Amino acid sequence: MRHGGDVYATYGPAEIDGFGIDCQELKRCSYVPISAMAGQRAMHLRLAPAANNQRTAINFADDYPLGAIAQLGERSAGSRKVGGSNPPSSTS
Repeated sequence: MRHGGDVYATYGPAEIDGFGIDCQELKRCSYVPISAMAGQRAMHLRLAPAANNQRTAINFADDYPLGAIAQLGERSAGSRKVGGSNPPSSTS
């Protein structure tokens, strides 16, 4: 869909599994499966409840924990190795 020259697209399960999100404020990562975003252009994860206690259509980061992740690194000789998480704090 076009809006003011920008192109917006929605994704489905045939295209991607989900989104990984790194939150520096929480020092952890979240994983949002595509099924939680079906047909939406955007999704916001809240860190705290809304001031008016609204819960309808609210997505909390605590509902989408990812846990520790490993990333591939590369040695100077070109062989692959598994390194720690980036940021390292996500493995606590």
